[in-house]
Amino acid sequence: MASNSDPAARQLEFFAVPSPCIGVCQSGGRGYCIGCYRSRDERLYWLQVDDATRRKIIAACQRRKQQALRRKTSVKSSDAPVPQQQDLFGYDDNPQKQD
Repeated sequence: MASNSDPAARQLEFFAVPSPCIGVCQSGGRGYCIGCYRSRDERLYWLQVDDATRRKIIAACQRRKQQALRRKTSVKSSDAPVPQQQDLFGYDDNPQKQD
């Protein structure tokens, strides 16, 4: 067993690490599954690796998901139109010549 003093972490070691698959199974632009964020090799060899390796894969998947969410929100915020402030007093900054 690990020397981790957290009882919940020790409890998890008694059970097999479940697959993070959510049934989407499509590769995204970076080569990771858009459902579980595993690479092709991680999906292919999931049943052959030990639980310690599975935990490392799941930790990597969680990091990838967080990074993807950050990229997605940064793209959304940069694509949003910048609101124009209304003129409080009705002045026109660029008056056109009136005849």
